[in-house]
Amino acid sequence: MKRVGMVIHVKPEKLAEYKKLHAEPWPGVIDALRKHHVHNYVIYQHADLLFGHLEYDGDDFAADMADIAKDPVTQEWWKLTDPCQSPLATRKDGEWWAEMEEVFYMA
Repeated sequence: MKRVGMVIHVKPEKLAEYKKLHAEPWPGVIDALRKHHVHNYVIYQHADLLFGHLEYDGDDFAADMADIAKDPVTQEWWKLTDPCQSPLATRKDGEWWAEMEEVFYMA
């Protein structure tokens, strides 16, 4: 099981819109995530930060994330959610959400 923590800025003027979108996520987006071994995905908000955490139980995380990114429904969803976000300057090349290092886990 791979656990992933990630962080991104949310634009304050877009926070309500972002929350509204996620109050009723599109079934096709959820289906794509499940199909590609993503479970227990949660997003938290504090001030202008969004923190995401997910669990992945597949065999090739990079390939599954690439397949999700190719999904037409997910691409349309991102057209709505991406304008609400502002990536961190410290993110790695190619990242939208900055992946975080796990420093503690209690099972």
